[in-house]
Amino acid sequence: MHNSLFVLVGLLVSQLVTGCQPGTSKEDTTEVDDELPFRPHILWLVTEDMGPYIPAFGDSTTQTPNLSRLAAEGIRYPNLFSPSGVCAPSRAAIAMGLYPSSFGANHMRTSSHREFTGLPAYEAVPPPEAKMMSQVLREDGYYCTNNLKKDYQFQEPVTAWDESGPFAHWRNRDEGQPFFSIFNFTETHESGLFEPYGFRHIEQRHYNSGDTTFDTNAGSDNIRRGRMREEETTVHVPKDLDFPIPPYLPDTELVRRDLWKMYNNIAEMDRQLGAILDQLEADGLLDSTIIFFYADHGGPLPRQKRLIYDSGLNSPMIIRFPKGWKAGSIDKQLLSFVDFAPTVLSLAGINPPNYLHGQAFLGDHQATDKRDYIYAAADRFDEFTDAIRAVRDPQFKYIRNYRPEQGYYLPISYREQIPSMQQLREMYAEGTLNEDQAQWFREGKPPEELFDCKNDPHELHNLADDPQYAEKLATLRFELDEWLETIGDQPNLPERELVEQLWKGSNEQPVTAIPVITTADQRITISCSTPGANIGYQLVSNKIAPDSWKVYTAPFTLSENESIRVQAHRIGYQPSEVIEGSL
Repeated sequence: MHNSLFVLVGLLVSQLVTGCQPGTSKEDTTEVDDELPFRPHILWLVTEDMGPYIPAFGDSTTQTPNLSRLAAEGIRYPNLFSPSGVCAPSRAAIAMGLYPSSFGANHMRTSSHREFTGLPAYEAVPPPEAKMMSQVLREDGYYCTNNLKKDYQFQEPVTAWDESGPFAHWRNRDEGQPFFSIFNFTETHESGLFEPYGFRHIEQRHYNSGDTTFDTNAGSDNIRRGRMREEETTVHVPKDLDFPIPPYLPDTELVRRDLWKMYNNIAEMDRQLGAILDQLEADGLLDSTIIFFYADHGGPLPRQKRLIYDSGLNSPMIIRFPKGWKAGSIDKQLLSFVDFAPTVLSLAGINPPNYLHGQAFLGDHQATDKRDYIYAAADRFDEFTDAIRAVRDPQFKYIRNYRPEQGYYLPISYREQIPSMQQLREMYAEGTLNEDQAQWFREGKPPEELFDCKNDPHELHNLADDPQYAEKLATLRFELDEWLETIGDQPNLPERELVEQLWKGSNEQPVTAIPVITTADQRITISCSTPGANIGYQLVSNKIAPDSWKVYTAPFTLSENESIRVQAHRIGYQPSEVIEGSL
């Protein structure tokens, strides 16, 4: 892996902000601003593998002027948590507004790693009423774009986006149409810690920022796809800084070098993010757009990514509203990724569907009460499987280990490419790690863990056997049981049995039924017998079909010189054949 302008390179996580209660400042605030646009534009700027290691959240190791500006003009949310310490399950939760372990999205990459699991490729299957958040927005008139990352644990239907790819942009919409646009930055990805560091394969996608033109980032899928070139990485951060080192990592030259890479990648991500903000401002849209910035989960370092400690779950989030609403404030309420879908819909003036697991924390339909708990799960990560569930309130976290005989550390081949990970393993074998650093390598783990995240932010001191905390342990234990039952989670269910359940006992992935086109009085009606099927169509004129698909919601009129192409697709099933029709 190499390093440059935009990539899927990773980040290294410092420690200043790894704790459970980052940030302090102005009063918490969640009331709705009556001055917001009726249907605001919504822009998401999403980075990967990054805890709150930026000045806006108390860590000034590197400078991020664009994010600092967003924070000064917006609201900081220090207590946002992913439901998983890894990207694909987390992205499934964001896209659907459902907990990943409720619909088979909890194992890292359901469609790959067959060489490890021996299972066929499969997809998560949400309930039939569930739709991707972007499709709900499209049905309400929004122009929805995704540039570039997908990886939802399922193939998205053609109804999901107006555009999804390296050139997807709000600029391609009809004039006056509200947009929801996502730009993904992979510079801070875990792979950015691999060696050799200094060059990186990147996709050629150009954005202009003042006098600077550079490529946007590409995910691993695009690296395999080709069309790459190499760029030398800009050095933003001095290598001799006094990097904050978490107590679970040793203070060595290799660890410090990985920390330097992490902070350098963060600074590069901030530069690239600034180009998108420059475009928004140049288009005159800054004062009509709600901007979200967040990371897809916590940090990339050993004992961070893939774990359900806060270092693996806690993501910094900034939301900037037009007209300086709540500028510079901090909202400390607990938030989960499952809250994104209802909140975005609420901000767009759409009443969130009842099936969503999350609740809106902003907008016309925000929840009356703030959430009391966030929840998380850990299952298969690439070639190794664990089974862990957790619940956290504002101060304490309860963790239940369903495989106590199995150690926390899993020798995942991808992570083993990080130099500090290699050194950790060597030092443990030599007996040169201290107690905190060696804890991760224990041969087993307790069935239950309880941590005081306020006073023990790195979650190193288990209080589960301390009588002083028996009441808190019982409360959180009960809360976890309630959550598991509510969402239908089955911890430690063998993945093969999960696939059988998703496929309803079949040995093959279900297929969405072929849609039926009915014509009457130049009106087109489309139906599909598969419950929960999303129906997309294209209007073909002079035998030329558009690039994007429309979402079918009601009968429509077809001109005599037009024909249509139709596809139905229930998420988690194979899509139907594309059929054609005309008057």
